[in-house]
Amino acid sequence: MYGIDLHNKKDRYFNIGDDKCQRFAFLPFKRQITVSKVAPVKLELERFKSEHLNEAEISLHLTDNQENELSALLYDHREAFASDRKPLGAIIGHEADIILNIERPHPPLLRRPAYPASPKSREALEIHIKALLDLGVIRKVGYNEEVEITTTVIVEWHNVKSRLAGDFRALNTYTVPDRYPIPKIQIALTQMSQAVYITAMDALEGFRQNVVTPRESPKLGKNICTYYQDF
Repeated sequence: MYGIDLHNKKDRYFNIGDDKCQRFAFLPFKRQITVSKVAPVKLELERFKSEHLNEAEISLHLTDNQENELSALLYDHREAFASDRKPLGAIIGHEADIILNIERPHPPLLRRPAYPASPKSREALEIHIKALLDLGVIRKVGYNEEVEITTTVIVEWHNVKSRLAGDFRALNTYTVPDRYPIPKIQIALTQMSQAVYITAMDALEGFRQNVVTPRESPKLGKNICTYYQDF
């Protein structure tokens, strides 16, 4: 068979065989390809990337395959990220138990009255309380609910910014230590050296993603001004 040269052939014919008796022509391609359905997972992944990862700064050293793998990994754990429905996100499946080393009745040290607040701190308290209520982190305890443990909160000021802080020293005194202690820096660095991906993020609100079991929620009661809140 000779090679096919269509450039100088009239009507774009080509010949096969030495006698050049067999002439053939290319037919126009009329087949239409339509996409009837796109995989829903892929659509959801693309939506997740556009809505949640549009402000993420992904390392330029990653290859396209690594970036796609990272996006798929984040999508698989998307429930841990914030959304319009859940502004803070939540770590589901790892709810914490607060186990006390004492039995009822609890000592008076675990039922602390609210600290007096200045007008400036009280105004800041109301702002923080409203924000936490809107996020679903705390709720207002009804008058018919029994409150056995309360923790006082204070407003800390740094320059002109305020921060809400709970005084858990009394509760920690009667709490069984966690079996997962805070890791040492050297251990954390050793573990990071074996990581495939390393993320850097603002974790200021991250501790609020940790959820306690419903039966432990009353132990985190907050005595704020004249009413109680719990997580």
